[in-house]
Amino acid sequence: MPRVAKDSIIEQLARNNIALQEKTAELITSVKELTKRMDEMVKIFEEAAKHIKEGTDKPMMDKLQNLLEQNKTIAKGLILLEKYVREKSSTANIQQFQPKTVAPRGNL
Repeated sequence: MPRVAKDSIIEQLARNNIALQEKTAELITSVKELTKRMDEMVKIFEEAAKHIKEGTDKPMMDKLQNLLEQNKTIAKGLILLEKYVREKSSTANIQQFQPKTVAPRGNL
């Protein structure tokens, strides 16, 4: 391999290595920022859980209870819809496999 080609490859590898190091540094910084934000979010959830547990956040408790009731209603509706679809599809499958009578034709 000629010396010029070897030097070119080494130079390209060095540039790629530097670019990779820069991206790695950016990634580390982003992960640190994400960790910081996640810690803040966990603190908020812990504080909210504490208030809910103590019962000091009455409006939030009411909203959660209302949401729970809505979820129950939606779940019941989905179950009924699923039963309806199953019944219709099983009826369609039964009709699909039943023999059909063909009216006799006259002489051609």
